[in-house]
Amino acid sequence: MMIKSAAISADYLVFRPIGLLFSGSDSSHFKHRGGSKPDFAVSAKRNSKQKLSRNRGKLEQNTIQITQTPLDELDRVPNSISAPIDNPSSQDDFIHKSSHEILVDDKSSLRRPSRDSVLQACVLTSGSIFALGAIIRQISHISSMEGWAVPDTLMDVSFDFEWWHLQLITGSIITVSSCRYFLLKMWPEFAESSEAANQQVLSSLNPLDYAMVAFLPGISEELLFRGALLPLFGLNWKSALVIGSLFGALHLGNGRKLSFAIWASVVGFIYGLGTIMSSSVLVPMASHSLNNLIGATLWRYSSKNKTEM
Repeated sequence: MMIKSAAISADYLVFRPIGLLFSGSDSSHFKHRGGSKPDFAVSAKRNSKQKLSRNRGKLEQNTIQITQTPLDELDRVPNSISAPIDNPSSQDDFIHKSSHEILVDDKSSLRRPSRDSVLQACVLTSGSIFALGAIIRQISHISSMEGWAVPDTLMDVSFDFEWWHLQLITGSIITVSSCRYFLLKMWPEFAESSEAANQQVLSSLNPLDYAMVAFLPGISEELLFRGALLPLFGLNWKSALVIGSLFGALHLGNGRKLSFAIWASVVGFIYGLGTIMSSSVLVPMASHSLNNLIGATLWRYSSKNKTEM
C-alpha cells in the first residue's frame, strides 16, 4: 500500500505542471502531430517507478539495520546504567539524590557572594564601625574636658603599648584558639554555624585576602566595643560581660545561630579582660585580628583536605 500510494503521488507531481498549463483539457488532447502520446511523459513515469523501487530497497535495508542494531548493542550497556531502570526503587533514589545535590549546589552558589562584594562589604562595614568608635571616644573626651560627668574614654583606654602586653596577647590567642578547636569537635551546632559563616565570607577569597578580612574587623570592632563602649560602662568585669554579650548578639544571623553568638560573647568577655588589665586598646585589637587570621587559615587548610579526600 505504501509503494502504490507513493507511485500515485509521484505521478501526480510529474504531471502536475502540465495540468497547470493545460487546465481543463483532456489527456486525449496531448498528442503530437503524428497522433501518439508524448515520449517525455512515459519516460518520466518509468523513471519515477525506478526511483521508487530503489528507494524501497534502501528503506528495507535501513529498517533491518534499525531493528537489529539496538538488540546487538543492548548487551554492551553497562550494568551501572541499566540498574536504576531494572529496579524502580533504586531509580527513585538515584533521581532523588541527583536532584537534591543539584538543589544544594544551586543554593550554595546563590548564597555565596563574590570576592569583590565580600571585600567591599568588609571595608565599608569596618570603616563605619571604626568611625563610630572614634566619634564616641572624641565626644566623651570633649565632654569630660568641659566638666561633664562622663568617662574620658580617650584617656582611660589609650593606644599605648608596652612589651608585657605581648603576654596578654599571646595568652588570649592560645585561649581563644584552643577553645574554638575543642568546641568545633564537641558542639555540632557551633561547628555548623562556624562553617556557614566561613563559607559565606572566605570561600570566594584568595589566601592573601584573609589578612584584610581578619584585621579590618578586628581593629574596628575593638575600637568601638572595647575602646569606646567598655570605658563608658566602667573598666570592670561586669561591664566586660555586658559589652561582650552585646558583641555576641550582633553576631547572630547569616547562618550563624545562638551557639555562635554565645561563643562570640565569651570571646568578647576575654578581650574585655585584656583591655582592663592593659588599659590599651591595642591588646584586644591584636588579639582579635590574629585570632581571626588563625581561624581563617585553619578553615582553609581543613576544607582543602576534605576536598582532596
